[in-house]
Amino acid sequence: MKEYLKFYINGEWVDPVTPRTLEVENPATEENFAVISLGSQADVDKAVAAAKAAFPAFSQTSVEYRADLLDKIAAGIQKRLPELAEAVSTEMGAPMWLANAAQVPSGMGHFATTAQILRNYEWEELKGSTLLRKEPIGVCGFITPWNWPINQIACKVAPAIAAGCTMVLKPSEIAPIDAMILTEIMHEAGVPKGVFNLVNGDGPGVGSSLSSHPDVDMVSFTGSTRAGVLVAQAAAPTVKRVAQELGGKSPNIVLPNADLKKAVAGGIIQMMTNSGQSCNAPSRMFVQKDQQDEAIAIAKATAESVKVMMPAEATPGAIGPISNGNQYQKVQDLIETGIKEGATLVAGGPGRPEGFNKGYFARPTVFANVTNDMTIAREEIFGPVLVMIPYEDVDDAVAMANDTVYGLAGYVQGPEEDARKVANRIRAGQIQINGARPDFTAPFGGYGQSGNGREWGEEGFEEFLEIKAVIGYKAG
Repeated sequence: MKEYLKFYINGEWVDPVTPRTLEVENPATEENFAVISLGSQADVDKAVAAAKAAFPAFSQTSVEYRADLLDKIAAGIQKRLPELAEAVSTEMGAPMWLANAAQVPSGMGHFATTAQILRNYEWEELKGSTLLRKEPIGVCGFITPWNWPINQIACKVAPAIAAGCTMVLKPSEIAPIDAMILTEIMHEAGVPKGVFNLVNGDGPGVGSSLSSHPDVDMVSFTGSTRAGVLVAQAAAPTVKRVAQELGGKSPNIVLPNADLKKAVAGGIIQMMTNSGQSCNAPSRMFVQKDQQDEAIAIAKATAESVKVMMPAEATPGAIGPISNGNQYQKVQDLIETGIKEGATLVAGGPGRPEGFNKGYFARPTVFANVTNDMTIAREEIFGPVLVMIPYEDVDDAVAMANDTVYGLAGYVQGPEEDARKVANRIRAGQIQINGARPDFTAPFGGYGQSGNGREWGEEGFEEFLEIKAVIGYKAG
């Protein structure tokens, strides 16, 4: 079993103040493969102190210096991509094809994209006699999830470095190994002492300490809405900035004049990718009621074509396990709830797929004849489960799409002009039209209980900046 027992504080690998360990499980085998240390308030205090001490000097470094640093980190990720992909696959179950094609490259992409944004960013603007100046916010605390681990770390760490901030990272204790490798990459890239610090741990031991710490100027959290509320409550007494990327129950509206086969099949495949463990997954598919029978047949055939395989053996398009036992049980419970509430089970269902008697593998599942008030249409399932909801007309589809506490993403399929009009009516932070590819320069974040603030692109970079107005900068 591999041991990762040290934390990275002030440019060095150090022992925790109080030894306490946790074994890391491989969700495909249900066997432990690594052990990490769990931190405490004392470890957070040390890491925050290092970040605070490093901030004055790092905040004054040049744009080119920080951009070069980001480029070096991106190059380091590229160099160690196979090792990082194996870590991600082993710790959270992503098939190796997905880890190599998307999980790790997305993290690398955020560092590279942020370097370009930084080099072209205007830091000062003169309005009359007043200078508006952007400055780094200070010490940042980062709490990241297990579903897209290095991606979520990168879209916080990269803009923070670009802005001139210093930081403390608490990666998910379920998927911590990729973060340890990334830390080695950052050390080798020459990130100055104290600028980046890593403390492993759980929410109560490290997450709450980081969120409430008086010397942390900003906390950025990605995870469930429930946990995001706790982070915001912990942060409130110190009035720090809180950025949250939380849950979603994203609608996918298939317009009546869309290519039905392409739209439905594409929506199913996109939902099942990463075993449905994406906060922006298109989990509610709206299809015009007269097209339901045909859409159900397409959905059934597509879902049944999705292979479930061991991560190391998975062919492109195949899915792996749910990332941990607790989440697997939640998915199973919600599938059972869908059946009890009267939804039509089109494909999949409870239990493991045929041929699996071990590991947190779930069956690619589709429900039809779902009403928007059913539990499976309201709650984020975070597994390979899609619900199909019939609508009367486009106004009805839009109304149901917006009838949710969430607002992270939305999807529209149909002729471009029609799709654009519907996209404008969906209350969500990012809308994808006709299966468009991700854009790392486009802001990502949500409305409602899907969070506050944005990640990715220039808007994500600006989350780490304060605005200073220097009045009388120029004589009137």
